[in-house]
Amino acid sequence: MAGSPVSTHDPAAGEGAAPASPSPDQQRQMEQAYAQMKRKMAMQALGKRIKHKIMVLSGKGGVGKSTVSTGLALSLAQQGHNVGILDIDITGPNVPKMMGLSGKRLHVEEGRIHPAVGHNGVKVISMAFLLDDDDTPVVWRGPIKLGAIQQFIGDVEWGDLDYLVIDFPPGTSDEPLTVAQSLPDIDGMVIVTTPQDVALLDSRKSIGFAESLKVPVLGVVENMSGYTLSGRAPAGTELQIAGPGGRMHNITADASGTFSVTLDLFKQGGGKSTAEEFNVPFLGALPFDPGFVRGGDDGVHRIVSDPEGPSAQAFAQVVAAIQDRIAIGGSSSLEIV
Repeated sequence: MAGSPVSTHDPAAGEGAAPASPSPDQQRQMEQAYAQMKRKMAMQALGKRIKHKIMVLSGKGGVGKSTVSTGLALSLAQQGHNVGILDIDITGPNVPKMMGLSGKRLHVEEGRIHPAVGHNGVKVISMAFLLDDDDTPVVWRGPIKLGAIQQFIGDVEWGDLDYLVIDFPPGTSDEPLTVAQSLPDIDGMVIVTTPQDVALLDSRKSIGFAESLKVPVLGVVENMSGYTLSGRAPAGTELQIAGPGGRMHNITADASGTFSVTLDLFKQGGGKSTAEEFNVPFLGALPFDPGFVRGGDDGVHRIVSDPEGPSAQAFAQVVAAIQDRIAIGGSSSLEIV
């Protein structure tokens, strides 16, 4: 009949015909969307099972940030806390070596990644566990790196933790931004610097980055703050020690015949002055300790090899300052401005 609508129904298909199956591309997209939804739900659940989350950043490489991250985690574990380290440095992961976990592989069960366990029971997740050997480079573009970071957050079976310490690569780029957006209720950032001006300049950028994310700055740690030289001499002996820049230090051996002097290898006090300038807490200074170099290479952190030594005591003071700041400030959620 003229003007009648043209029917698109195919009688051969039957009234109850099933819809066409999705194409391989559509199936893959649905699986990716489902996996992403599960990961987001896991991230939210993770926030409830981990009491405190601490980001450790530095604007500059070579300031000992990974040494500080592992030291904080081990010092917290010494107090009896359940602690984990999330090593977000995708292209240069060093935490496993420092924690005596070189060559370890991660255990996966029912789609969940189980962390390796290092000194003092500290749980560790790192890209290094996924590499064939330590010399294998990770050549990934940004989106792939960020996807791996989200997997490290959402697909890991951390269990119940008192503290999660998150170690980042140098700079203020995609990695800390992704973590801040993905992990709820971050307590704040610890900024690591050394006393020289170049490192202090970059640490200021890290403070500004934290403020832009509305993530609290728990404080600044000055690493490699000074090297203490100790020795023995007859009681009452007066000595002159030549320090950096030709500065002479006059010291006297005490009644027991011991003496010590602290040499400012990289200046001193810059971390504190930067904290004061930006009105953020100064958490303390950590000494320049050659034992950290040997410990990092041997996989035995200085806190493990000398738990009562000066470096361990300095870390304990920094941890106490961080805990005070967390108690005062509470946790904060991300707000991009």
